[in-house]
Amino acid sequence: MALKLDMVGKTYGPFVNEYDIRDVILFGLGCGAGYDGKTDLEYVYEKDLKVLPTFAAMPIVDSEVTKTIDYGFNWGGSLHWGFDVRIHQPLPKSPGKLKTYVKLDGLYDRGEGRGCLAHHIGETFDESGTKLFTNESWDCALFDGGFGGEKPPKDFVEMPDRAPDFEIAEQIPLNQALIYRLSGDYHPQHIDWEYAQQFGYDKPILHAVSTAGFACRHIVRTFMPGEPEKLTRFKTRITRHLYPGVTIKTQMWKMDDKVAHFRVIDADHPEEKPYLNWGIVEWK
Repeated sequence: MALKLDMVGKTYGPFVNEYDIRDVILFGLGCGAGYDGKTDLEYVYEKDLKVLPTFAAMPIVDSEVTKTIDYGFNWGGSLHWGFDVRIHQPLPKSPGKLKTYVKLDGLYDRGEGRGCLAHHIGETFDESGTKLFTNESWDCALFDGGFGGEKPPKDFVEMPDRAPDFEIAEQIPLNQALIYRLSGDYHPQHIDWEYAQQFGYDKPILHAVSTAGFACRHIVRTFMPGEPEKLTRFKTRITRHLYPGVTIKTQMWKMDDKVAHFRVIDADHPEEKPYLNWGIVEWK
């Protein structure tokens, strides 16, 4: 089936996300908060509840958004490629509605056998119309390259050639994807073993936003402990799929007073390709 290139440049929505404290807590659980019953409880306990900033990455990868902006790609080869979230206002934890408008900004051709890269720009507003955050998100449709489109733009972040300034390791629970999917991403590759194996995976893989949530918790704990509302940017590339059960390590480099670079690697096999790479965080 040919890609629907006429969808490029159009904005879709609003996609309405009604949420309450339970949704904020569920997202925290989906990103590993409280895995041992005591660590990072501020994201899962209604007493002095904090919103994990990568919550802002979630509305644009909601299943409703993906189904609405279906430009004709093969779902089995769809992978989250990366995202760049800029937070304009502190994320609300009280009940309410978020409205997200998503523009399909571009479809880029990585070549036959390498996939189509889709660029989405989502803007999310609260009920008063205040813009809370902007999310530039990239998805790769692995089986849809070679359609003759424009090549994707280059976008690399230089990582320091020195040992990390900080590192935090944590094991991903085996059922992590089953928890995270309840926040709205119901793609079968995260739960259905037969489906995952049909497309070349040994078993279901973890959602990239969940992996990013683990990293975000580590980053907040390192640079702004107890104050996640200070985070204003979270950018990363997803460079490898992750199977629940592995132990990850978030490596962090302080670049400036309010800027750090990061990546997420396999703690037991650090020589292998990172799970997340070329990451940037900024805070105020």
